[in-house]
Amino acid sequence: MRVVRYLLQNPMSLFGLLLLLAFVLIAVFAPLLAPPTEFQLSPYDTPRAGFWATPQPPSPEARFGTTQGQYDIYYAVIWGTRTAFKIGLGVVIISALIGTAIGAIAAYYGGIIDELLMRLVDVFLAVPFLIAALVLTVILGKGLVPIIVALTAFGWMGYARVVRSEILRIREMDYVSAARAYGASDLRLIVLHILPNAFFPVLVLATMATGSMVLSASALSFLGVGTEEGYADWGNLIAYSRNWIVGQAGNPFQFWYTLVFPGAAIFLFVLAWNLVGDALRDVLDPRHQV
Repeated sequence: MRVVRYLLQNPMSLFGLLLLLAFVLIAVFAPLLAPPTEFQLSPYDTPRAGFWATPQPPSPEARFGTTQGQYDIYYAVIWGTRTAFKIGLGVVIISALIGTAIGAIAAYYGGIIDELLMRLVDVFLAVPFLIAALVLTVILGKGLVPIIVALTAFGWMGYARVVRSEILRIREMDYVSAARAYGASDLRLIVLHILPNAFFPVLVLATMATGSMVLSASALSFLGVGTEEGYADWGNLIAYSRNWIVGQAGNPFQFWYTLVFPGAAIFLFVLAWNLVGDALRDVLDPRHQV
């Protein structure tokens, strides 16, 4: 009830939740909103209306227009929603699991184990995130799996630090000492008694990081090392529009649709996750409660 009451009293949080729900519905009903054709090997292969270099404006056949190479923008935006959820949730879930495990072990055992694991975290934090992900993606090749692996490899450190700080506080509490006195094993203490009470900061961090990971994946696709050509991905659409951001002389916004529709999808998706993350932080973190 406290969460519902907060959402009703905070229009921005409610807007973020409704916006996120809209993206969920688009992803679920993508086969109905943009039905694949029988000639596609995969529903994520964006249909083409030809091979002309010049983009075509919105029309009854292509609601949002076409990119260079005549890829259907509407189809790619709809199915790109599923791609965004796959990347965002996939990276965040795996990163959270890795970071939580490392942070929990470091905080619980302390000493030399804590020092070694935290120095490992510092080494990874010292590497520029996007550049490191770019290099690793080039090595692994194009595709969703290489993108998820690259972003996960350099995206788990924040979770490790958050979990470590929470467990350093929780492990000295009376209920943990009582469970230890009753003979609970280290694994049982960490998994059943400590981690559940350190879960909420991780949830807030994961929620706010989901949009950021989709933004990073779009950057990789824009730079040409993300998904394959023609794959339904918002970053790919932005890459196709780079030569058409400025139209012809006297009509600079001639090809506006090549950038506006995929750009709006990325912007609204990231905004939705950030607003939901802010709402969860305000509701779950006592330090932000009045």
